[in-house]
Amino acid sequence: MSDIAERTEFEQSSAPSGDNHAKRWLVLAVLGIAQLMVVLDATIVNIALPAAQRSLEFGDSDRQWIITAYALAFGSLLLLGGRLSDLFGRRRTFIVGLIGFAVASAIGGAAVNFEMLVTARAGQGVFGALLAPAALSLLSVTFTDPGERAKAFGIFGAVAGGGGAIGLLLGGALTEWVDWRWCLFVNLFFAAIALVGAVLLLAPHTSDSRPKLDIPGTILVSISLFSIVFGFSKAESDGWSATPTISWLVAGVVFMAAFIYWQTKSEHPLLPLRVVLDRIRAGSYLAIFLSGAGMFAVFLFLTYYMQLILGYSPIMTGLAFMPMVFGIVTAATLSTAVLLPRVGPRVLIVSGMVIAAIGMTLLAQISVDSTYAVHILPGLVVTGLGMGSIFAPSMQGATSGVHHEDAGVASATVNTMQQVGGSIGTALLSTIAASASTNYLVGREMNPLTQAQAAVESYTTTFYWAAGIFAVGAVLTGLVLRSGLLPDSPEGEPVIAH
Repeated sequence: MSDIAERTEFEQSSAPSGDNHAKRWLVLAVLGIAQLMVVLDATIVNIALPAAQRSLEFGDSDRQWIITAYALAFGSLLLLGGRLSDLFGRRRTFIVGLIGFAVASAIGGAAVNFEMLVTARAGQGVFGALLAPAALSLLSVTFTDPGERAKAFGIFGAVAGGGGAIGLLLGGALTEWVDWRWCLFVNLFFAAIALVGAVLLLAPHTSDSRPKLDIPGTILVSISLFSIVFGFSKAESDGWSATPTISWLVAGVVFMAAFIYWQTKSEHPLLPLRVVLDRIRAGSYLAIFLSGAGMFAVFLFLTYYMQLILGYSPIMTGLAFMPMVFGIVTAATLSTAVLLPRVGPRVLIVSGMVIAAIGMTLLAQISVDSTYAVHILPGLVVTGLGMGSIFAPSMQGATSGVHHEDAGVASATVNTMQQVGGSIGTALLSTIAASASTNYLVGREMNPLTQAQAAVESYTTTFYWAAGIFAVGAVLTGLVLRSGLLPDSPEGEPVIAH
């Protein structure tokens, strides 16, 4: 066993196995809290934006930067964050990420102007890029028993899939009952709990060897991911045919091609191609990418529909999403604990894609006078069941069979796929929604009812497109993923807990 492995064994090797078992589940709780903090931050700030705009007095054209600043920093630095956790220790990286994310959140909550808030959001993205892959890689090396591993990934996948909806509820409550600033200050509580748990429960991970980082690869992939995410944000604001949009997207593709080529030549690659060339891991990454793009339609456009058409308050909107969270949790825990060890990831992920496509199709039947119980609830539950069947098995599949030294970058690739997929979904579906609304109004008399019907037309169109994304995802993941069960963790992998 390597020196690293020796240093990450249980510190009390003579402790009873039941005690070790219990502490592993406490580690899962700590990692789940950190993951929830990062995931819900994407939606909790969306709810707070109108109030923040009124408080800090910035214009509509500046509003998108509150979201984009986080996405750019987070998306472009994820692979670097994942590799740093491999090189310098997951516990250390996790703790630094927690502290930095909390400090950035505090600065954002105390912002006195637009520039200060944007800078804080970018800081959240930087430290989130350290925190998210470290949390997932810690999970992958903490649970090595197949049965426990399946349950742990089911719970973690449920948090990842349902955190966005929880953010809507929490953001609505804080904005309406307290102040928009608490949508950022609340991260201090999550971070404090996770930090105490990390210090007490996670064993130090050190190495006597000097870490080596692929500097050229880091620069190439960071520029590529920045260009891709920024290009899609420009597509949303300027249109797909705009010169800045095309230029940024082309630059992203060129730098990504250069990065892939360099990874075949580098002595210490940032993302070893062995991580992504395995069919189960490749199919899992693809599933997370496509579901990230498709899931965007639920959170954004259904929120618009419930608030603007049905007149729901932010809190009521958040509560309305809870059945979907229940569906995600149910499917995620059931699929990984019971079904995944029996049928493997291919059946579950493809089935989840099909179920999510059906759920989106149900949501596409809404109209101006629809009711929640009849027209929204069934689609939310079905979509949640589909998302839970995709996320949890994909996360486990994406880190299955990965050696200890690659766990961080494999986990970072999961988050990168979800982030880039969400950026593409944002730009693509927002453009489609705008076009559908404009086309509906052509030749019609302008009045409040027509405008409402045009808005609903834009929402239903995006739901149909999202259903198509999941349907295509079912075909593609079915082709990429190989049949069979997940491989066991490599022998000698350490358990990262006291």
